[in-house]
Amino acid sequence: MELRDIEIFLTLAEELHFGRTAARLHVTPARVSQAIKQQERRIGGALFERSSRAVTLTPLGTLLRADLEPVYRELRRSLQRARMAAQGVTATLRVGMIPDIAHDLRPAWEAFRARHPECRLQLGHSGFVEPFKSLRDGEIGALIAWLPVEEPDLTVGPVVYTEPRVLTVAVDHPLAERGTVSMEVFGDDHPVATALPYLPDYWEDAFNPFTTGSGRPVDNRIHVANYEQIQRLVATGQMIHPIGAHASRYFQRPDVVYLPIHDAPAFRWGLIWRTDGDNRYVHALARVFRDLGTHVL
Repeated sequence: MELRDIEIFLTLAEELHFGRTAARLHVTPARVSQAIKQQERRIGGALFERSSRAVTLTPLGTLLRADLEPVYRELRRSLQRARMAAQGVTATLRVGMIPDIAHDLRPAWEAFRARHPECRLQLGHSGFVEPFKSLRDGEIGALIAWLPVEEPDLTVGPVVYTEPRVLTVAVDHPLAERGTVSMEVFGDDHPVATALPYLPDYWEDAFNPFTTGSGRPVDNRIHVANYEQIQRLVATGQMIHPIGAHASRYFQRPDVVYLPIHDAPAFRWGLIWRTDGDNRYVHALARVFRDLGTHVL
C-alpha cells in the first residue's frame, strides 16, 4: 500500500464521507473510491460499509485503522525530519499560547530564530481546558499561560507579557454605558464563565476570581469549553467576562465592548515547561525573553 493510499484510507476513516475526503486531499471522489477498492482487493475484505445514507468502518477496517495510524504518523514525522535536515533544520520547538499575542511577541520569535536557525519554531494556540495536558504529553515544548502556575511538575520561567484587565460585555448590556467598571460588578450576580473541573481551581480564581475585593462571592457561573463559546455568550448578553486588554485589539466585534476594570490587578503571562524535560531550545527561548524583558501593554 502506497503512502497516498494510506492517507486516503485514514482520511476516509475519519470523515466517513467520500466527498469530504476528496476535498481534504484535493482529489476527486472517484480517486478516493478507486483507492479504497484497490486496498480491499489486496487485503481480501471490505474496509467500509457503504449505503446511500452513510459510510462506516467494518471490523476489518477498524483493525487496519488502529494498526496504520501510528505507523503513518511516524512515517510523516520521519519525512518531515528528513526535509528539515535537508534545509539545515535539525530540531523543532513547539510553543503553545493561551493568549492570542503572537504578534506582540514577534521580537522574541525573531531573536530566537536569529540565534538558532537550526531550530524551527512553531507557534500554536492552546485552550484553557486541561491547559497543561499538551505539555505533559510532550505535544509542545513550552506554554505561554497566565500566572500563577503552581504545578509541581512544571517550571515557571520568565514573565513574557503583562496587560490590564478589561471587561467584555454585549454592546446593549446595561454595563456597556459605563466608561469603566470595578471588580465589584462580578458580585452583582452577572453570569461569568467557568471551566472547572478541567483546570486547577487556583488557576481559574486568578483569572476569574471566586470573590470580589470586598469578599462578595462570584458564584453565578456558566460552564464553557473555549473562548469562541465565551464570545457568543457575551455577545448575546448571557454573561460578562474579564480578559486581557489584548482582546480589544485582536477580537474587535460590533456586538461587544471592552471596558477597563480600574481596580483589577494586571494579567501576567509566563513561559512554562516540564521540569523533567531536557529541551535546550526551551531554555534558549527563556533566555531570549529574559534578555528582551517583559512586554508591557
